[in-house]
Amino acid sequence: VQVVLHEQDRKAVVVISDDGQGIPQEMIDKIFVPNFTTKKSGSGLGLAVVRQGVEQIGGSIDVQSEVDKGTKFTIRFDIS
Repeated sequence: VQVVLHEQDRKAVVVISDDGQGIPQEMIDKIFVPNFTTKKSGSGLGLAVVRQGVEQIGGSIDVQSEVDKGTKFTIRFDIS
């Protein structure tokens, strides 16, 4: 896992990436939906709570993923 923080266009940008198994494209739209999980014991609340918190303070979160190559989450916050 790699975490990078930098400033871009008056935004604080946090990039979290890995080189893991990736997320299938058909699941990308579902990963932020409350109670969606692929795990037997998961609650499916983690990413839903993260997105809600980021958006409540005016930020945004995006995800890019490729199966067998990894996933990258980019979180942006205004720093004006």
